[in-house]
Amino acid sequence: MEQLETEVKQVIIDVLQLEDITTAEIDTDAPLFGDGLGLDSIDALELGVAIQKRYGISLSADSAETRNHFASVRALAAMIASNRKK
Repeated sequence: MEQLETEVKQVIIDVLQLEDITTAEIDTDAPLFGDGLGLDSIDALELGVAIQKRYGISLSADSAETRNHFASVRALAAMIASNRKK
């Protein structure tokens, strides 16, 4: 799971063009939005599209469950691990 968490961090960096941050600097359990990484709704949309394409996962933007999955890198990695197409 740690490898997937690092991979998710790299996807965040690549998709959102966070050139001045490394995967080690992203706290796995910190919130992705607000006080944590500070992402906004546009970032969430871009990240969601990237995850759908990369892992073959269907996400619903209006789903409270989806919002919970985007709470942290750990939550996102757990959702990917349990839903990605083999």
